Amino acid sequence: MRPLRRLILTALLGLAAGASPFALASPAAPQEGAEYVTLQSPQPLEAGNKVEVIEFFAYYCPHCYAFEPQLEAWVKKQGDNIVFKRVHVSGGASVLPQQRLFYTLDAMGLLPQYHQQVFDAMHVLHQRLGTDEEVFDWAAKNGIDRAKFVDTYRSFGIQARLRRASSMMDAYQVQFWPVLVIDGRWQTSPSQAGSKLPEGSTEAQQQQASLQVMDALVAKAKASRK
Repeated sequence: MRPLRRLILTALLGLAAGASPFALASPAAPQEGAEYVTLQSPQPLEAGNKVEVIEFFAYYCPHCYAFEPQLEAWVKKQGDNIVFKRVHVSGGASVLPQQRLFYTLDAMGLLPQYHQQVFDAMHVLHQRLGTDEEVFDWAAKNGIDRAKFVDTYRSFGIQARLRRASSMMDAYQVQFWPVLVIDGRWQTSPSQAGSKLPEGSTEAQQQQASLQVMDALVAKAKASRK
C-alpha cells in the first residue's frame, strides 16, 4: 500500500472508531524543530537539580493574558517538579511602566496577590498603565502603600532587574511572547506547539498543545538527570 494511501486510511479508521481528529498531531511526543526548538547556547540554571521553566511575557499582550489561566493551572499541577519563573519582556516607553510594575510587585512579595489583577486591569478594565503615574494610581487604588511602592519602583534594585530581563531576552533568543523555556535548553510556545494541529485550530487548543509539549520536555529534562 502506498504511504499516502496508508496515512489517509489510518486517519479514516481512527475517526470511524471515535478517535479525535487531532490524533495525528502529538504534542505529547513533540518533534524538535516543529513543536519546540533547541537553543543554540544552553543557559545556566538557577534551580539546582530541579527543572527550570521560564515564561517570557508582557502584561499588555492579549495572548499572554489568554494563556495565563491554563499556564497557572499547569504550574500548580507540577508542584515541586519544577521551579517556575516569569520574565516581563522589555519594550518601548509605554511598556516600561508595566515592566517596572511587575518587578516592583515581585520585590515587595505582592506578585501572587496582584499578578492577575494587573492583567484584568489592562484587558478587562482597559487601563493603559502606560505611565508611572498611572501605575502609582493603580497601586494605591488597590490597597498598596503608595510611598513604599514608589520607593521600590524607583530603586536601583528594580533597575538591575530590568537590565537582567533584557540580557535574558538576548540569551534565550526571545523574539515573541508568550514563550516558555524549559531547562535552559528548549523553547516552545502556543504557536509553536500548535504548528502540527489541523488548520483552523483555536488559540485555546494551541495553548493546550503547548502544555503537553512542556510536559514532555520536563520529563525529558528529568530523565537526563538520572
